[in-house]
Parts: sequence; C-alpha cells; structure tokens
Amino acid sequence: MNKINEGDKAPAFQGKDQNGNTIKLADFSGKKVVLYFYPKDDTPGCTTEACNLRDNYQLLQDKGFEIIGVSADTEAKHQKFIAKYDLPFPLIADTDKAVINAFGVWGEKKFMGKVYDGIHRVTYVIGEDGTVLKRFDKVKTKAHTEQILEALDIN
Repeated sequence: MNKINEGDKAPAFQGKDQNGNTIKLADFSGKKVVLYFYPKDDTPGCTTEACNLRDNYQLLQDKGFEIIGVSADTEAKHQKFIAKYDLPFPLIADTDKAVINAFGVWGEKKFMGKVYDGIHRVTYVIGEDGTVLKRFDKVKTKAHTEQILEALDIN
C-alpha cells in the first residue's frame, strides 16, 4: 500500500466524474482541494459524510476549498447518489481503482468479524501547490467539515 502522508506531493491523479468528464488535480492548481475517499454510494456512513460536506459546501468554497469525492462506484451509481442527496461536488467513478491505489487507500478491512479488501475512508486536504496539508484516517462523518477546518486552524 503506497500511503501518501502529510507533506508529500499529492499524486497527479485523473479520473472520470459522474458525467464522464475528466477531473485532474492539475485543474485545481492554486486552490485547496478536499479529496475524500469513501467505500460506497448510498450507505449510511458515506451518505452522512457526503451530506455534511454538502451542507457546508458554500462555507468550504468561501474558504477556498474545492471538494472531490472518490469511490469505486460507477458513473451511473454516482449520478443516482448525487441526485438523491443533491450533492454539489463531483464524484470520481474510480472503477479501475487508479486514484484509490495512487493514494494507498485500498486495503484490508474488518467488519462484523469478516476480513476483506476495500476502500478505507480517508480524506486528504491538498494545498494550492499540490502538497498534502492534512490526512484524515479517522473521519468524523457527522462533523467532517468542522474536523477539516479545526485541523487546519481555519475559522
């Protein structure tokens, strides 16, 4: 697992969003990016996290952040998830796990006594210069925006 840490240069990723548009980190040069990885569309924790970011989207934008979600779901599943919860930010359909693997968030997980491979819920805050400012391994799904702003000391 190729774990990307704080202070590292973020991988120059690109992926297709819910509408088939290519999203590249280079497109966000000069902006701060909240790049959040989550296991699956329309599941309780993932929905809670997405809705927290949605509810605080304007606040995050006002503070200079762009938000991009990433999971291995298809473009069609992302479209349904976005429509159902009125999400204002793009979701990368990383079905080949290129972005997921580039950031090292795929690996062994445990749930209800079962061990399996899956996407870890990890968020990266990438600075204007492409450097990772913050990595969150313990995401507070109900208060993720607050967690991000507090960790970066932005109020």
